[in-house]
Amino acid sequence: MSITTTAPVTTITTAPAKPLVISGLTATAVAAVATTALAAAGEGAGISLSVGGAPIPVTGFGVLTAIFSAMGVVLALVLARKAHRPRTAFVRTTIALTALSLVPDVLADAATDTTLLMMSTHLVAAAIVIPAIARRLR
Repeated sequence: MSITTTAPVTTITTAPAKPLVISGLTATAVAAVATTALAAAGEGAGISLSVGGAPIPVTGFGVLTAIFSAMGVVLALVLARKAHRPRTAFVRTTIALTALSLVPDVLADAATDTTLLMMSTHLVAAAIVIPAIARRLR
């Protein structure tokens, strides 16, 4: 006679990764285009894109938006698997990170209008990416 015991199984329901990734990367692309367009519009309106005397290329706004937004997708995937409330954790974390991302702009050696333009690109990207990803988290 044998006795078999089993440990209880805990199942965590997570958002499927593929829709989360597709939605996140789509929002990333939209945000990259939006921040590039905003930077180009600012430059066209006469706002300097120079920080510390070094010019920031307009395309640099889109590239950095894409990099950091893709990191947000990775963060969402991790939180979807590990967090008790992934949507809440994601939104709170990304809002805090967005606020922190404004600090270097404030401290930068740049004209006030340049600083405000750079800060605006952070906020535009966050306004596009955060809700798009959060919708895919439970």
